Amino acid sequence: MSGILILTAVDLEARALARHLELAALSSASGVVYGRGAVRVATIGLGALLLTERGARLRQGLERPLVVSAGVCAGLDPMLRAGDVILPGSVLGPSGELHNVTPDPHRAARDHAASTGPLVTVEDIVSTPEDKAELFARTGAVAADMESVFILSWAAAAGCPCLVVRGVSDVADETLPRELPGLLTSDGRLDLGRALAFGVTRPSVVPRAIALGRATATALHAVGRVLGTLAA
Repeated sequence: MSGILILTAVDLEARALARHLELAALSSASGVVYGRGAVRVATIGLGALLLTERGARLRQGLERPLVVSAGVCAGLDPMLRAGDVILPGSVLGPSGELHNVTPDPHRAARDHAASTGPLVTVEDIVSTPEDKAELFARTGAVAADMESVFILSWAAAAGCPCLVVRGVSDVADETLPRELPGLLTSDGRLDLGRALAFGVTRPSVVPRAIALGRATATALHAVGRVLGTLAA
């Protein structure tokens, strides 16, 4: 293993983790990349839509890096709280496929996790308590995201070890506005025009979005601490 390649869905996640790890912004053909030495953080879009396009360039200069799917996730297990770190041993995909993380880095980091239970990658946002309860009962996954299974599959095809480090941003009994993904561009940046229009047409959602922003910051800080132990 040489280096760590940390992949996030959106720019907010990448910036927060880079700040925690004290990584500088690097100029790259693969969008915004942060790095120092053999540690890099980069975005690959919601649902990992840009991973195939950007992946090879992001790996340049790193022979066999530890590929980490990092960022936030939705809590499905009612025992989880905002800011809890999830370090799943396995990830279930939308079609039922199962991918395991690499045992050695998982063992090295799992003492920092609130849960090492499985995570499920979904194709759409899990927005309501009812949706979260159904997914928890059907899959047994403690949390859900939209990227990890694709990142693990890509890492395996590249012959790289892999890990998932996710922080809970919304818990099982919370409703997440379904419109939030629509406020982001394909590479995970906030579309200010859409966000302003959304605030005008749906003002009641603004307080929820603010609370989610705070929980996301707490979750990313916790994820950053775990990544810091791996990068040390």
